[in-house]
Amino acid sequence: MSPLPLNAARLVVAGTAVAAITYQFAILNAAPGYAKGNFWSFFTIQSNMVAIAALGLLVLVPPDRRTPLFDAVRGAAVLYIAITGVVFALLLSGHQEQVQTASPWVDFVVHKLMPILVVADWLVEPPRHRLPRWTVAAWLVYPLAWFVYTLARGAIVDWYPYPFVDVSELGYPAVLARAVALVVGFGLGAASLLWIGNRRSRR
Repeated sequence: MSPLPLNAARLVVAGTAVAAITYQFAILNAAPGYAKGNFWSFFTIQSNMVAIAALGLLVLVPPDRRTPLFDAVRGAAVLYIAITGVVFALLLSGHQEQVQTASPWVDFVVHKLMPILVVADWLVEPPRHRLPRWTVAAWLVYPLAWFVYTLARGAIVDWYPYPFVDVSELGYPAVLARAVALVVGFGLGAASLLWIGNRRSRR
């Protein structure tokens, strides 16, 4: 079993993120005519939900019962929440109102606390298994799928969650160019995460 204090910390962190997301959704949903689909289309919200689930599974599944698939899924959750933290710090800081996290404590939890602590958790209790190199490509499927979904939905509802994917303002060539740069960065981040995990794995 993972140490009791570590599991307790995971539950506290996950619970705090649940409270932040619930609070923000309730505030936004109270506005007349608010499109609920917009809220759930933010990569920030989705990655936080994935990270919450990963923390819960780490508490429920003892280390000796974690399979390579478990470690790979956990690594994906770590990567996605890390992407949220890095992209916010580099591209979105100061745009909290636009990305619908204007509440200071919600902004802190979903953009800073969760990315830092979930990555730290990966380092404190590393994966048990070494993962193959193609895991990097598998991890990148979801961000790419989110990008395709965002452009397709944006074309229908004329709304985009982040400035760097706003086709109505930037146009498709500029958005695609930014996407390529981000995918390269995400790939390097995924490769680094895999390398660290494999170096620290027990098997």
